[in-house]
Amino acid sequence: MIPIIETERLVLRAPGAEDFSVYRDFFADAGASIAYNGPLSAGDSWRMLATDIGHWALRGYGRWAVTIKKTGEMVGGCGLWWPEAYPRSELTWWIIASARRQGYAREASVAAIKFGYETLGWPIVETHINDENLAARHLVKSLGGVFMLREKFPDGLSRDIFQLPKG
Repeated sequence: MIPIIETERLVLRAPGAEDFSVYRDFFADAGASIAYNGPLSAGDSWRMLATDIGHWALRGYGRWAVTIKKTGEMVGGCGLWWPEAYPRSELTWWIIASARRQGYAREASVAAIKFGYETLGWPIVETHINDENLAARHLVKSLGGVFMLREKFPDGLSRDIFQLPKG
């Protein structure tokens, strides 16, 4: 069962088929989805949604659908995941263009980090940042992320790895 987490303005809930149009539109946007190997076709966006749902069953944690508490509108995804063959788990997030610069990624990330430390009992919650992802670097800095190391990943890219504090 995927837990529901509420923050001041958001509800992090299980993703579902009703969220497909948000996934499709986000992952079709080349600029927005570049960190996720975008742009993706509608079929690949569906598989990303299915991956997010299935990850919870396989690992016991994953990405939530990030929704605005007052309206129920889905504005992105955020959570912890560990793709097969990757060296370790990470915090990851995405927010649709119309909802950016409102602090939703930060608010959802704080909740996901807390879940990692308090519910999962992880000794470290970290994130892996592509060199060109300046927005992610800014968010990690605002979260108090501390550079740990640089590592090459199975996709051939080297990324900076940051440890995120307990809050």
